[in-house]
Amino acid sequence: MKHYAMSTRTISDVINTSGLLVVAQWEAKEGQADKVAAILDGFLPEAQKDPGTKLFLIGRGKDNPAQFLFYELFQDKAAFKAHAESAYFKTYIAEQALPLLAKRERTQYVLL
Repeated sequence: MKHYAMSTRTISDVINTSGLLVVAQWEAKEGQADKVAAILDGFLPEAQKDPGTKLFLIGRGKDNPAQFLFYELFQDKAAFKAHAESAYFKTYIAEQALPLLAKRERTQYVLL
């Protein structure tokens, strides 16, 4: 996961408006972490260029590389729904990554 593409918008441009913040934590099954990372390497650029996505970052645990943290900011609930129903999400996440996970948690937040 080498690319964290941002447009010419600044962070303050991204967060100074309303949006739906989603934080997800994954843990790969034993021996599957590198496969999950490779899948996410293809998924991330697609998620970042989605028109309803304001910010999309994925981190991998320093101490435990089987752990992944997603920090996702969408324009609104409709944008999040469109992301979850997209072809790239279904391919990379639903079909390829989820079967390799031991744990998956997601929480939604509203920006203050």
